[in-house]
Formats: sequence, structure tokens, C-alpha cells
Amino acid sequence: MSGGTVAVVGGSIAGCAAALAAARGGADRITVFERAQAGLRDRGVGIGLHNDRFAELRDAGYLTSEMPWAPLNRRVWSVRDGDARHGRPVGEQPFPFRAYNWGSLWSELRHRVPDGVDYRSGSVVTGVEPDADGVTLRLGDGHRERFDLVIGADGYRSVIREAMYLDTAASYAGYIGWRGTSPEVADLPSDGLDAHNIVFPGGHCMAYRIPDGVGGHRLNWILYTTPAREDGLHPDLRTPTSLPPGRLTARLTTWLRELVADTFPPYWAGKLLGTPAETTFIQPIYDLEVPRYTAGRMALIGDAASVARPHLGAGSVKALQDATALQSAWESAGDWGQLLEAYDTARSPIGSAMVALARRMGDAQVENTPDWSAMGQPEFDSWWQAQNNGSDRRSGFGGHSLKRD
Repeated sequence: MSGGTVAVVGGSIAGCAAALAAARGGADRITVFERAQAGLRDRGVGIGLHNDRFAELRDAGYLTSEMPWAPLNRRVWSVRDGDARHGRPVGEQPFPFRAYNWGSLWSELRHRVPDGVDYRSGSVVTGVEPDADGVTLRLGDGHRERFDLVIGADGYRSVIREAMYLDTAASYAGYIGWRGTSPEVADLPSDGLDAHNIVFPGGHCMAYRIPDGVGGHRLNWILYTTPAREDGLHPDLRTPTSLPPGRLTARLTTWLRELVADTFPPYWAGKLLGTPAETTFIQPIYDLEVPRYTAGRMALIGDAASVARPHLGAGSVKALQDATALQSAWESAGDWGQLLEAYDTARSPIGSAMVALARRMGDAQVENTPDWSAMGQPEFDSWWQAQNNGSDRRSGFGGHSLKRD
């Protein structure tokens, strides 16, 4: 199948990948509507890609070896132990990942989108009007445009998903991720080649080195925990949102800093407490599943379709693999109906399986943490295996394999 007009709502990693898939599928005209005026490349948080998943996506033509990255070999889980500077390791595991800067990865993907794609920054979609053989989008400037197919790549607050499934929204998992990046990487253990999980009652913090986008490196960290429920401390996060710098209450900031000071080994407490305020923010953790990835002439990709908690280490992988499945469906389908049915069949079950596994990990690693101080490597291995029971290489840690048995 070739031809047709396609709109991609959302222009971040998922949106660029979707536009690339549509272009390779042979769409005549592709328009990307990105809400942000500019600055996507300035998002400096870290993401990780499993080495095997990177190789598959490179071979599929969505990633390249030239994209700046930092290697990771092991993940070390450590608990505070007296005055021990780095704490005491409770478990170690292989961690064959590549660490990226989100902004740099987006920038590389943006460059791969063909010149013929109309990428519109600062373009807001305010309404969606589907009919039997197309979709009309209402835009913030008052204009209306009609397309044969609309792809929602607009994240967990997707307007396209809302048009497909009115009552399906991301649900708050009950805890937050407090994120930050710091330029202080000179003295990282193991020369920065390990990821480190600092554990404490009620959560953990993952820290690892990422490229800074200008030839150096930064320390990227995310701390998962459940703020106390006292009035005015735990934010109202039932409606999907994020809390950028400047929106954190003083009480919440104080509570988080005291948690770090009281429960982290001295080295890691210093790293987090020394992170510049302007590079820290709150990422509430949400879950999301949809009945199908497609409805009528609309399709979903990335976090617009399903949101798996970050413990899975596969958020960007999922979006990029969605795009490869969309391209494959496009190349084999004879009409729009066949394309959309093939795409949904390929991705809906995997999205649901990834959400389920990430929930189990969130329960074990945040909501019902073990007695970390009583753990050694054997206890850690049993604890880790229990989270992964029932998962397979189609939905496991780091993302499923694109290869077929």
C-alpha cells in the first residue's frame, strides 16, 4: 500500500519515528504537529537502551551508532551501611545498556525525518473529528485539516487517545520519580561504567552517566518514593501531569532532601543534594493501557498507547518498536483497514504485557520494598527473579525482542 495523507500528532521521539515509518510506508503527504515551540533538544534527562534492542533498531534503520551514548556494564544495588562512603552492595547484575541524553537522541531522530515531511513546531491540536474514511483535526489557530490517517504520538495526555477512548486515561500509580541531572561526574565509581541503585525503605534511586550533548557527560538520576500523605505534602496527581522546577512546594522539597540525607550513603547523598535546583523536577508515575492501538482511521504509538512504569527500562524502545511494527504493517497491507489491523495485532499484546511487568517491578521496588539491609547476593537474585516470573523475551526487562521464534 502507498499514498494517502497522514498526520502525526506529537513530534518527540515517538512522533519522529512515526513520521519516518509513514514515509517509508509510502504516504504521499505527512504532517507532524508538535505543541512545543522549540526546546525539545534541550530536554537533558537520561534514557537507557538495552544493547540487543539497540542493535535491532539500528538494523531497522531507526538508530545509528553515531548517536552519542555512554556504555553501562553492571548495575549495583547498594544500601546505607554506617559511614561507608558508597554504602554496602546488596546485589549486582549484568546491565548491558547504552545511556543516552533524551534531547540528543530526539535531535538525531529529527534529522532522519525526510525533508518532505511538514514538521510544524508550536502547532496545537484542539479537536479531533473522525469519520468513515478519514479524520479532521481542529488546530489552535482556528484552521481545520483532514487526513486519511491520524497517528497519536502525543504522550500519556494524548488528545488522539481521548478521541478514540473517551474514558481511558493514565492512572496515577501512587508514587513519584524525583529526577535530576548534575555535571559532577569526575569521581563516579567504576569510571562511570556502572549504573547504581541506592535502596532505602519505601523506594530506590537509580543513577548513571549520560552524554551532556556537547561532548561531555552528566550524572542522571531518578528517585522513586511515595511522599507522606500529610495535608499539603503529597501533590494531587490524579490528573496526568508533571511538576517542573518552580512548581515543587517547599514542604515536598524539604521532605525529599531529608529522606536523602537520612537514608543514602554519604557519597550518593552528596551527589543528589548537590544537584542544581534548575535541573530537578518531579515525574509522577502512571499506568496506561488501551483496548486497541487503533480505532477507525486513528492509531496510537508510544506513551499515547501504553505507559509502562520506568523500572522496565524500555520506554523509548517501546515507541521505536511501535514505529517498526507500523512500517512493517504498511509495507504488507493492501488498504488502510489491513494496515491498522496488522499494527494493532502486533503491538497491543506487547504493550499490555510490558505494563503488567512494570507494575510488578514497581510493587517490589517501591510500594512493598524488602528489608534491604538483610539482603546479600542470593537473596537479591531470588527477589529479582520473583518480579520477572511469567515474563519472556517478548515483554521482559529492557524491552521485548523484535526477532520471531
